[in-house]
Amino acid sequence: MDTEVDTLVVGGGQAGLAMSYCLDRAGVAHQVLERRDSLGGAWQDRWDGFYLNTPNFSLSLPGMPYSGPDPDAFMPRDAVVEYFRHYAKAIGAPVRTGTDVTRIAAADGGAFDVETTRGSWRARNVVLATGGFQRAKIPALSARLPGHIVRLHTDEYRNPGQLPDGAVLIVGTGQSGGQIAEELLAAGRVVHLAVSTCPEAPRRYRGKDTFFWMMQLGLHGPEHGLNGLTVERLPSPAARFACNPLLSGADGGHDIHLRDLGRRGIRLHGHLEAADDGDLVFSDDLAERLATIEAGFSQRLQPMLDAYIAAAGIEAPEAELLPADDWLPSEPARLNLAAEGVTSVLWATGYRLDFGILDIPVLDEWNYPRHSRGVTEYPGLYAVGLPWLTGHSSAIVAGVGRDAEYIAEHIAGR
Repeated sequence: MDTEVDTLVVGGGQAGLAMSYCLDRAGVAHQVLERRDSLGGAWQDRWDGFYLNTPNFSLSLPGMPYSGPDPDAFMPRDAVVEYFRHYAKAIGAPVRTGTDVTRIAAADGGAFDVETTRGSWRARNVVLATGGFQRAKIPALSARLPGHIVRLHTDEYRNPGQLPDGAVLIVGTGQSGGQIAEELLAAGRVVHLAVSTCPEAPRRYRGKDTFFWMMQLGLHGPEHGLNGLTVERLPSPAARFACNPLLSGADGGHDIHLRDLGRRGIRLHGHLEAADDGDLVFSDDLAERLATIEAGFSQRLQPMLDAYIAAAGIEAPEAELLPADDWLPSEPARLNLAAEGVTSVLWATGYRLDFGILDIPVLDEWNYPRHSRGVTEYPGLYAVGLPWLTGHSSAIVAGVGRDAEYIAEHIAGR
């Protein structure tokens, strides 16, 4: 083997760097491998006008909480990337960039053989820190669109000038779909938006950014018997991949309401169900879909936040919810791309996990490692930074450190 190390961390994004800090504190010799040529993780793949959806105060990595002048502001993409590069330098993380892991297999003595594009490694432990944005999820019906239509996943989208003249269809209304729809509308484009079921949420709730309350609930809720944001309370394994509330960090941070986008000129449609060359068919349930999206916050998240505020004895203003809105678009369920001048389709359809590098049978039917608090069923193999690893915050900057600390202690104790 080219190199031996006690612990190998695969991925140099926020999870891998947090893991490096915790391993160093635990006295574990380790190496971090990052496939990209530069640090900054998947944030480097976001579009030019991207802003972080969570406020700056949430950028709290182990050993380096946010200490800048604008805790309630929202960082643009390049500042986010630079933040993680600064963190890696500050903690002295042993990272090798430009090193893509191609295979992880069991070796003699309970170790692992790890093959990369720049040689092989032997490690006693391996931590999977490749994150939840591994492979763009593109619907199969993309192949049924006319050949001249430009098709991009949001992972490839950079700015309006990248797209040919003409109208744009965005499929999906998660955080990326909502923000890019606003960006294209501001650029003067005609925008069609196929609506998914990601819930809307207020940017601010009871005097604070909504994410502040979510962060506090995830970190301190269990102290008060409130476990709604822990993985044990999910209704099913599939819920680990549910989309986050529809919010924006652009322009200082604001709500995104689909009916408002419709009133501003965006053409709203139901779920994209079929494509036959240039003819598209959408579900005929937009009214019900919008109602479900708008009710999501009040039905699930709001009661949990209110319960936490009460249990923690926090004085906060009473809730101010939006009045009922019954505005509806009048778009038909069918759309002809040529007739509407649509020349581009953006897939805002999220990502799927991809652990094809694992030559170890430890994945469930969802391609998710079978584990307990990040300790997989296979001795010496760990995972950190995945959505809902232990709770809602496991895949975000504010929560990844807690999981990394537990895993580092487990590794040190082997």
